[in-house]
Amino acid sequence: MVVIFDNNVLVSAVILKESLPRKAWNIASKNDQIISSKAILAELHQTILRHKFDKYISLELRLEFIFEVEASSKILPVSNNLNICRDPKDNKYLELALSGCADCIITGDNDLLVLHPFEHISIVSPQDYLSKF
Repeated sequence: MVVIFDNNVLVSAVILKESLPRKAWNIASKNDQIISSKAILAELHQTILRHKFDKYISLELRLEFIFEVEASSKILPVSNNLNICRDPKDNKYLELALSGCADCIITGDNDLLVLHPFEHISIVSPQDYLSKF
């Protein structure tokens, strides 16, 4: 299966080691093809390096997780330009999903979840993703 992770799920996965987002990441990184884009990774870098997360997890562990995400993901160019999501910042996930022929977007973001299914692409929470295993 080809999957995309929303950055909020990835941030939860790195901060909360026993969380559903972390379990979803662990399973997907072993069983699925994870895809990402330069724009999504840039946002992940910007988000995960915020000082507000210092009290939860060290900068070193966050950087290691970014490396893990990059190493586990196939970085694809995006050839679609969409304006569908009610939060314009989330359109990049839909654009990648179409460009990369994704089967699933894993997110906790209601702005994306309300679009399920999108062009035959499942948009699911980490819990819903895990229920398939």
